[in-house]
Amino acid sequence: MTDSIITIEQEPTLHTALLQFIFPFSIKDGENKALIAKLKQDGFTPFFLDNKELEDAYYGEGYCVSHEKMERSYLPFAAHVLFPREKSVDSFRRFSRAYNLACSLELGECDVAFRVHSTDVFVCPFQLGFLTIRVQIEQEDLPFSLALEFADRFRTLEDVSVRDKQSSIRCGDKCYEQVEDFIFRDLADGLESFLDGEELGGAYFETLPFFVDERMMVQAFYGFNRSATDELTPLLRYRASQLDGFNAEGRPYSSASDPGYIENYCREHSYSRWGPDTYYMTNEQTFCCMSRAGREVATELANQMYGQYYYGLLLNLFHKIVLLKLANLHSRLRIDHDYDEIEDLIFLINKFSAKFYFLELISQSQGREIFLQLRKVYGNDALFDEVKMTLDDLFQYQEKFQARRRDTLLMILTIFTVVSGIYGMNQVIEDLKNPIDWSKLLEYSPFEYLALSVTFTGIAVSLFMTVKELYGSIRRRRRKRMESPD
Repeated sequence: MTDSIITIEQEPTLHTALLQFIFPFSIKDGENKALIAKLKQDGFTPFFLDNKELEDAYYGEGYCVSHEKMERSYLPFAAHVLFPREKSVDSFRRFSRAYNLACSLELGECDVAFRVHSTDVFVCPFQLGFLTIRVQIEQEDLPFSLALEFADRFRTLEDVSVRDKQSSIRCGDKCYEQVEDFIFRDLADGLESFLDGEELGGAYFETLPFFVDERMMVQAFYGFNRSATDELTPLLRYRASQLDGFNAEGRPYSSASDPGYIENYCREHSYSRWGPDTYYMTNEQTFCCMSRAGREVATELANQMYGQYYYGLLLNLFHKIVLLKLANLHSRLRIDHDYDEIEDLIFLINKFSAKFYFLELISQSQGREIFLQLRKVYGNDALFDEVKMTLDDLFQYQEKFQARRRDTLLMILTIFTVVSGIYGMNQVIEDLKNPIDWSKLLEYSPFEYLALSVTFTGIAVSLFMTVKELYGSIRRRRRKRMESPD
């Protein structure tokens, strides 16, 4: 299938292009405290809503996020998770650092000047983290296709195509051949050592099948010059959602050509409450706002993308990734051996359901509708139903297993009680009084030896079960202590 070529005359221009690139990752077990300490050492500041000095610290000149509005956008139980008042392992702990770095993305045929405003690192429950790079393209009358090409190239951490290999990032006197090097050697130096790649043999996160080729999520605001385009057509909206920039010949293109398909796609993936001048597009890799509104309104829309909609996207990503991780844990269980892991999985599913996954999270209607649109695109409700079915299956198995274990234990204790009671109390108990005359053991009959062995075996089994239970209790407490905040 060939790409649909777009003529230069159809190319609109932008007065504003603001992008946030989001990279989810798994944190190594027990490394949360060390990661937080490293972030603070590297100049990352803990983010709390009561610190209003941070409202305009990370978003570039002219942009500001109202902490009060951001908190009011969410219902209290959601705000408690997203905007904790104190350190808590059951919340999104955000650490931010301002950079104001002037850089350029060299694409081969042209260079795109951009500025890195700031970076966020979130330390979240379930050993999950998010890295966000906040970028603004600095070019007047920026061609829309060039902005899309920039987003598509920058989100690719590792070079996977010829066009990726032809691009590089220049920052000051440093040049980075891959975006991955720019992020983990410059913006977030030292973070890579905390990423858990055990499950996929070197990948950065455990099992995220909806991420492809080591690419980041893109959240973007595109402010269109009103004189440069008559309307935000379905084709423009489709291209923004798919990040269709340039083809191999360096010409603007679309990855679909059928108007009916594009119309249906936009109908399912767009939020058009403020059309025809403003649309929100959502899919599994991108979430963007496209607007032909004036500069003042465009600034307010950008502030929302930096604020409440940013957290809405993170929360939906968090839900999807945790649900995938829980499903992955279930698929790897050895049902006849991993009894402790089954108990842990039941606890994790219940914890996620009770504390993090709610049908109603947003207090405002427009924010709620966009949040639900994201949830629908990610398929979180279907994943949650699947995990709840897993929980029911685990409960049924655990109930049957515990019943069998109780029956077996009762049988063993009954045998020990009867045998030791009949034989031990009547035949060998007197010989075990202090001081013990060991020479009498040589005169025992076979039944007396049986009674003696049953007596000592019963004592050994009791001690073993006690020690095992104490060890399990200590291990559970230690695991909880390792997850506690610093």
